[in-house]
Amino acid sequence: MAIEQTQTLPAPVLEAALTAYTKKLPPLMGQPIDTTKYDPQVADRTQLQKDAYTAAGGLGSLVGPDAYKSFMSPYQREVMDTTLAEYDRQQTIGQTGLRDSAIQAGAYGGGREGVQQAQYMNQGAMGRAQLQAQLLNQGFTQANQLAQQDMMTRQGLGTYMDQMGQAQQGYEQAKLDAGTLAAREAEYEPYTRLGLIGQQLAQIQPGAFPTTTIGYQQSAAPASPMASWLGGGAGMGGVLGKLGIFG
Repeated sequence: MAIEQTQTLPAPVLEAALTAYTKKLPPLMGQPIDTTKYDPQVADRTQLQKDAYTAAGGLGSLVGPDAYKSFMSPYQREVMDTTLAEYDRQQTIGQTGLRDSAIQAGAYGGGREGVQQAQYMNQGAMGRAQLQAQLLNQGFTQANQLAQQDMMTRQGLGTYMDQMGQAQQGYEQAKLDAGTLAAREAEYEPYTRLGLIGQQLAQIQPGAFPTTTIGYQQSAAPASPMASWLGGGAGMGGVLGKLGIFG
């Protein structure tokens, strides 16, 4: 009995694509993905950030009881010395005036003149001390203000440098991220490409390309010698009958 088998084949162009696609899959299935090629990276601090950090460490000298000393200018000392020298000169003039008055009054060298001189000297010393304290306080206040202004200026500059450094660091980080992404895409490119091709092949509807139908018919098995003999028995029986063997 003949057996007939029908097989529907895709169009040659589609069959070639499917064959080429399936040949690409086995090598990728056993190939590990090298994740070290796209490890995340962090951009290093910029020089501006490093300089701002170093400068921040030097702000300690601008606070505390001795912060003003670096801002006491030589000019302030000269003004103080000149002012005190002028005060001393005026004191000497005043003391000379007291002596001259005592001489004119005939009381020079007396107890009253001595008391006046002592009072004048004491008042002069107190006045000089007050003047010196005032000058020192003015110098300290001015130097302290300058120290505070300098600290605020440095802080502002440090903040600006840090902000600029952060912006530069962000730009460098963006470049590193882009490189990491590109390396990752390159590593996944074969899988991505085959995935896209597989999606396109899977979406092709039956009938989109012409197909070919082939019929197969199985040949009958060759007859055995006994079957061949039996098949010819009718003719043989007729011959034997005529010979009177079967009556």
